[in-house]
Amino acid sequence: MGKIKYGNLRCLYRYQIVLIFILLGLFASAQAGSNKSYNFNGFKKKPVYYGIALGMNNSSFIVNHSSNFILNDSISINSPLARPGLTFQGIFNLKLGQYFDFRVLPGFSLSERSLQYITPGETTPYFTEKIEFVYADIPFLLRYKSAPYRDMRAFVIGGIKYSYDVNGFSRSRGANDFVTITPHDFSLEVGAGMQFFFPFFILSPEIKMSQGIGNVLRYNNTLNESRVIDSLLSRTFTLSFHFEG
Repeated sequence: MGKIKYGNLRCLYRYQIVLIFILLGLFASAQAGSNKSYNFNGFKKKPVYYGIALGMNNSSFIVNHSSNFILNDSISINSPLARPGLTFQGIFNLKLGQYFDFRVLPGFSLSERSLQYITPGETTPYFTEKIEFVYADIPFLLRYKSAPYRDMRAFVIGGIKYSYDVNGFSRSRGANDFVTITPHDFSLEVGAGMQFFFPFFILSPEIKMSQGIGNVLRYNNTLNESRVIDSLLSRTFTLSFHFEG
């Protein structure tokens, strides 16, 4: 039953994202239709943009079990639970020609991930470990933009991100943790969004996925809950709104 409810929440989250993009598109279209001197012309010659980004994230783990999990008869790990969080970033954007940008977005993300431990044959977890993160992030991204149309244009973006969990030291001192996590994480990022040009700023809603490429698990051979896991990879979906000018 827990899985069904979580699936419904994820669907609702997707519908909210789609609705936000539709409303923004309609609003920007109305603005563009009433403005024949395109706002884009006021920005196209600027080689550098600065700004801020505010967002919501949804974070989870990808769990890869070890050979001990197959032989284990006391633990089964349910699918990790995704949790919501917040993202705050600064923006440095350097234009590389007409259609490409190099972007650096240093900032902080607050997130939480959970692991459930369930005894085989049971449906209720005997323990759920909630792990809170306060990441200092430095993404390096390359963005490709379409040609503008009525003060709007689409883009795709990708790159790599380094994250350091500033909350990791205090958390590592917890005596009741079954799983401990390294504070360092590297991720590949890919996303898409829209630019809407207004007289004094550019609004860019963006959806992005971050996929961890390194194992963040600190293996502990003394705990059965740790021995059954071979690796943990981070995964985060972020909906953010970028304000640049």
